[in-house]
Amino acid sequence: MEKIRIGIAGYGNVGKGVEKAVNAVSDMQLIAIFSRRDPAAFKESSVQILPLNAAETKIDEIDVMILCGGSAADLPEQGPYFASLFNIVDSFDTHAKIPEYLASIDQVAKKTTAVIASGWDPGLFSMIRALSGSILPDGSSYTFWGSGVSQGHSDAIRQIDGVKHAVQYTIPFDDAVNSVRNGERPFLTPRQKHLRKCFVVSLPDADKDKIAEKIKKMPNYFIDYETTVDFIEDDEYFENHTEMPHGGVVLQSGKTGENNHLIEFSLKLDSNPEFTGSIMVAYARAAYRMSKEGLFGAKTVFDVPLAYLSDKDRDSLIKELL
Repeated sequence: MEKIRIGIAGYGNVGKGVEKAVNAVSDMQLIAIFSRRDPAAFKESSVQILPLNAAETKIDEIDVMILCGGSAADLPEQGPYFASLFNIVDSFDTHAKIPEYLASIDQVAKKTTAVIASGWDPGLFSMIRALSGSILPDGSSYTFWGSGVSQGHSDAIRQIDGVKHAVQYTIPFDDAVNSVRNGERPFLTPRQKHLRKCFVVSLPDADKDKIAEKIKKMPNYFIDYETTVDFIEDDEYFENHTEMPHGGVVLQSGKTGENNHLIEFSLKLDSNPEFTGSIMVAYARAAYRMSKEGLFGAKTVFDVPLAYLSDKDRDSLIKELL
C-alpha cells in the first residue's frame, strides 16, 4: 500500500496529538516534524524533528503538511506560507476571521489543496449545524462548548505580555442549555450562554490588572462573554491545570407543521488536542485525495466529500455503514 506521507508543523499539544493519530493508521507515514524550538530539546518523537524554516527542503517528501500552530499568532502567517508549498490541513478556530483567512490561503494555494478550520469547532460542529439546519429550517441552532479547556483561547492569553502560563475553561450555563432542550427556542447572547474562566501565571513584576483587562477586552475571544481571571502560582498551575478535557453540544430545535423536534450532537473528550489531531489526520487523507484529482485551493469541511475522510473505499462504506 502506498502511504500518504505526513509532515507536522508545530510540536505542541496538538502536534503531539497529530503524531499519535498518524501512527495509529495504516495508510500514512510520518516523515518529519518541524518546530521553532530547538530540535535537540525533543526526545519523545521517533522521527526527525527539524527547524520550522527547514520545511522547504522536504517538499518532495511530504504529501500533506498538518499545521498545529495557534490561530491567534501562528496560522495567519504560517498558513499562507505552507499552503504555497504543500497540501495542508489546519484547525484555525477564530470563527469571525475564517472568511479572510480562507481568502488569504486561496490566493496562494494554486497548485495545492488546503483544508482549513478542520477541528471540532469549527469543523465537526460546523457540519452538524449545516446538516441540522437543512433538515429543520423552521428552527434555531445553538452551540454550547464545555465544560473544558479551550486550546485557542488559552493560547490567545499566552500571547499577552507578562503571561507565563495560562489556561481557559469554557463552562456553559445549565439554565441556557436546559431551556433549549425544553424546546423554548430562546434568544441567547454569548454572555448568557457561557462563562470563560481563566487561570493565569504571570511573570514577576507583571501588571496583573493590565493583563486581566486585556483578557476581558480581547475581541473575538472574551469581550462578548462573562469572563473571570484568577492569578495563580506555578505549583497550582502544574498540579491542577495541565489536563485538557473538553466537549460540547450542538442543538437544533425546530418544527415541522405542529410537531416539535430536537437534534442533538455532543462530544465528551478526555483530550482536546488528541481528538483535534485525529480530525486533522482524517482531513489530511481527504486533502491528499482531492489534490490527486486537481481540486486545488482553499477548502473547508463543507467542501470535502464525507467518504474522502475514511480509509475505507466507497463500496466498503456503502456495504458496512449505509
